[in-house]
Amino acid sequence: MPVPFDTSRFTPTAASIPPPLVGLRLKQETPIPVNYHPLNPLDFILRGAQIYPNKLAIAHPDVPHPAFYTFSVWTQRIQNLAYALIQAGIQPGDRVAVIAPNSPMIADAHQGIIAARAVVASVNTRLKPSEVAYILEHSGARLILIDHEYTHLIEGTKIPTIVSNDTGREGDPYETFLNNGRKFSQERGWAGLVAHHDENAPCTLCYTSGTTGRPKGVITTLRGSYLAAIANAFEGRINKDSTYLWILPMFHAGGWTYPWATVFAFATQITLRNVNFTHIWNHFLHSGVTHYCGAPTVQIGIINDPLARKPPQPVNAIIAGAAPTPHLIAGLEEKGIHPVHVYGLTETYGPFTRSYEQDEWATLSLEQRTKRIARQGHAFATAQEVRVVYQPGDHATEDDLIDVPKDGKTLGEIVTRGNIVMKEYFNDPAATAKAFRGGAFRSGDLAVWYPDGSISIMDRSKDIIISGGENASSLAIEQELASHPHVLEVSVVARSHPKWGERPMAFVTLHPQHSTKWTGKHHLFGDDLKKHARARLPGFATPEWVEVVPELPKTSTGKILKTELRKIIAKL
Repeated sequence: MPVPFDTSRFTPTAASIPPPLVGLRLKQETPIPVNYHPLNPLDFILRGAQIYPNKLAIAHPDVPHPAFYTFSVWTQRIQNLAYALIQAGIQPGDRVAVIAPNSPMIADAHQGIIAARAVVASVNTRLKPSEVAYILEHSGARLILIDHEYTHLIEGTKIPTIVSNDTGREGDPYETFLNNGRKFSQERGWAGLVAHHDENAPCTLCYTSGTTGRPKGVITTLRGSYLAAIANAFEGRINKDSTYLWILPMFHAGGWTYPWATVFAFATQITLRNVNFTHIWNHFLHSGVTHYCGAPTVQIGIINDPLARKPPQPVNAIIAGAAPTPHLIAGLEEKGIHPVHVYGLTETYGPFTRSYEQDEWATLSLEQRTKRIARQGHAFATAQEVRVVYQPGDHATEDDLIDVPKDGKTLGEIVTRGNIVMKEYFNDPAATAKAFRGGAFRSGDLAVWYPDGSISIMDRSKDIIISGGENASSLAIEQELASHPHVLEVSVVARSHPKWGERPMAFVTLHPQHSTKWTGKHHLFGDDLKKHARARLPGFATPEWVEVVPELPKTSTGKILKTELRKIIAKL
């Protein structure tokens, strides 16, 4: 496949060029059985450099100083980073913080830090300085790799810091750091770096959003990252002819393990520093993009962009964070984008279930088919079965985990265990024990189980609306409200009611094509939406109030912040 970029104007630094006949095997210090090797996602980049050394691995085009790296050159840079970290005093098990948007440096970090047997601690670039300070302190980070645009987040820190100006050119402080690593290596190469003998050693430290308190640090392992990455490549049908566009932030839940999944598949990665729809559509139409990940809110922005039209090649959109609506599914398919709905949490390395399409869905209407696609489905190939169980008490044992009937009606909690579950919450044994009570990971998500074995989330346990003694799922309400043709996005939360205890309140943004119709008449739109809801929902689940808003509050990864909506309600 021809390279769609003009790479001739970029020359990697001299230290980035590997020596001839480079060795691609780490030193094995600890004897291991002949029929076993510890799983480590670092293996993927070494394999890529061996099999496709001259294939474009990373393209970083939409910046003042574009950079492009083949697998062989990128692998040398990763090796340089590992040596530079060791020279800086990083020991096995140390945490190295990374504060950067999607760029070559954060891609390097997901490989080079584990090559130094340290732990990748990526930090959300959209946090406040006080929140970043907490994460740096809690993680015990020994070194910070930071992009030049985000140095204001760590003002006053005493932690050693390496700044990247994101140029890939000589004189960039990050490039100097890599160059020094190459010198320090004394050309010992990969054979001078020690392979991790323990596949259950920590790989990443990812912090949860912390919307209900201090964020918790999720420790994943080398083994889990390896298996989750393979699963994501397989489930997403990514291969050497694929081009993956980085829209999902790599700092979010380890980038759902796609920093390794793409390398395992020998795919080309295009890094975008931010969600820029002009750049996104340029790459869809001209760069051969075949895969990307994003929450429904990001997908909505993509299909409603003025540049949106059908790309010349099929594009797969891996969707998580919320279930896609019929309107969104139709919009994606109209643009030649195939939706792949997955589900997961930071504690499960990102996605670990998928809605597997069935042949018989082809005969269903769009609305019926969308409801199937919107289910969270079945567990990934390398994950253990996902279950829905009755909610046991705080001191549950494994015997207390009782499956709900597979009737598509009985509500229970999603639990799982096995390969794609975190090792623990960092330095928080109490939170770990609570999450693992009953011998499985307790997701906190409430779902039903269907006869075909697929699961479907009804709500987070904290988001259930109890109205007149009836449980109303805010997610189910949102799905029905989103079917109104004039609704762009919607979020539903509970509001206190003098008679029923709680009733649903809907916050809605209108589709740009229809917003002018309701200008100055939002109360009439509210009546129209309630009428639409009454035809689809029981009375206790029909919104009592509808508020049209210019936008919904969201996290950095596009999830709607219901905590902020509840604050608005508290003032009413």
